[in-house]
Amino acid sequence: MTASNPIQITGNNQDVVWERVVDTIHNYKFAIAKENKLDGRIETQYKVGANLFEPWHGDSVGYDNRLESTLQSIRRRVFVSVTPIEGGYLLGVEAFKEIEDVNAPTSSAPGGATFQQDLSLRRDLNLVQERSKPNGWIPLGRDPALEQDMLESLQIAFSQ
Repeated sequence: MTASNPIQITGNNQDVVWERVVDTIHNYKFAIAKENKLDGRIETQYKVGANLFEPWHGDSVGYDNRLESTLQSIRRRVFVSVTPIEGGYLLGVEAFKEIEDVNAPTSSAPGGATFQQDLSLRRDLNLVQERSKPNGWIPLGRDPALEQDMLESLQIAFSQ
């Protein structure tokens, strides 16, 4: 069953609502990067996706996402909005997923960043070769499975 995004919860104490939202985010092992109660916005830091061997991390929801995170470097970031309305709050969750962009397969041989093969007489003291371009991340869009799971967890947290 899919929950609407944002969900409406009842509550009259902003501090209690805020702390429950933060606790729910922490249950997924996300670290908070920024939080602003006046704007009603919480941002998490990027978190590397949990693989099949890390069942205690909740950010990779479902077998397909866990398998994907096992075979490829995936990271996620979550934004939660807390908007006051009459009689309660609207809680919105946006989860974004990115895949690592490597320009070439990394070398698994011993000494992957080794010295150059051509060792003719030179006065260059920095013989270690560097990568031509730094690694980056390619956005994959939103992660609806994580959003729905977090919204369900928030509904459970506020139904108690």
